Parts: sequence; structure tokens; C-alpha cells
Amino acid sequence: MKLIVGLGNPGAKYAANRHNIGFMAVDRIAADHGFSPWKARFQGLVAEGRLGSERATLLKPQTFMNLSGQSVGEAMRYLKLTPADVIVLHDELDLAPGKCRVKQGGGHAGHNGLRSIHQHIGADYGRVRLGIGHPGHKDRVAGYVLSDFAKADGDWLDDLLRGISDGAEALAGGDGARFQNAVAARMQPARNSGARPAAEKPAPTAAPAPAEPASLTDKLRQLTERFRQP
Repeated sequence: MKLIVGLGNPGAKYAANRHNIGFMAVDRIAADHGFSPWKARFQGLVAEGRLGSERATLLKPQTFMNLSGQSVGEAMRYLKLTPADVIVLHDELDLAPGKCRVKQGGGHAGHNGLRSIHQHIGADYGRVRLGIGHPGHKDRVAGYVLSDFAKADGDWLDDLLRGISDGAEALAGGDGARFQNAVAARMQPARNSGARPAAEKPAPTAAPAPAEPASLTDKLRQLTERFRQP
């Protein structure tokens, strides 16, 4: 069994904050993979299900970020797991927006949620670092992470969450490389999709008549349809 933890702060006030990207990620996994409804347990909210052949419990601590370790430690001990069975998804200032990295063990780098988890279960758990970018100065960090994602972030954020869900089975199975490939496939679609094979030569055709320029409305409609693709 794996305990997969998303970090964030409870309540509608914080729901769209950058600091809550961990909550968003496990919500997406639960919805896409048919997990049980969320229920209160372990000072948090839990959902249960399977990711491939692996049983998994998803956890959203409701203790507020800086006390996340209380919830994680309680759940880990009750489920008779070790820190190696725990995977924590959290926001990462030191990665560009949309970047994703898997890491096993290490320091908490000043992240209050990780600092609390370190205090309760040690440092040997897995992490999925979800890039949100840096505001540019340390004095602006608190306000930045506790503010909502901008509307302009919507497209890459949706792609990132879809990729995390796509790769969730690999993540639970311990295949970090395959998980990151699944995320990358969503964030960077194949460059050659729709391209003409090199060996194929186009037949000569008459020069087409000049096309009428597309209106701004048409361009926006095309972009909207493109991003609706699953």
C-alpha cells in the first residue's frame, strides 16, 4: 500500500492558492481513478482505491500546512507503513511553473509542510515537487504562495494535473521515470504529431488562392477547442 499525500490548507479561502497545488493533484487522481468519496480521518480527508496493482490511500491533511506532519504521521502508523511508502505532493518555489520532479528523501528546503512531516516521520519519504515559480524576492514568498493562481496559469496547471493523474499508477508502483514521462507528455506534446514523414514527398499542386485572414474570434475558438482535448 502507498500513502499519497497532497499538501495544502483547508477551506474555500485557500482552495485556489499556489500553496494548495498538492490538494489539487490528489483531487484529480481521486476523480480520474475511481477512488472512494473523501471522508474525515487521521486529522485529514482520505480517499481509498487502487492505482494499478497497488492499493493506495490519498490524504489531504486538514491541520493547516505547518502541522501537516501530525496527520501524515497518524495515517502512516495506523496503516502500518514506513516512510518509504509515503509520497508527498507539494508546491516547489525553486522549479519553474509546470515543472515536476520526483525525489526520495532529502531536506525540507524551508517548506513548512515538509518541515512538519520531517518532525513526525523523518526525512525518508518520497516527494513530488510541483513547480510554481518564485516571486523574485524572499520577502514576497508568503504572499505569493497564499495567493491564487493567475488566470494565465490555467492551461499549464490543467495539463500538469492531467499528467500527474496519467502517471499515478507508475508513481504508486515506484517507477518515477515513467511517471515523469507521463507528465511531460501532457506538458510537451510530441513535436512531430501531424508532421509529414521525411520520406514522403508532396505531390506538386497549383498555388492556392490567398486565404482570408482568420478573425480574432475564430483564432480564440480554435485555441479553446484545442485545450479541451483530453
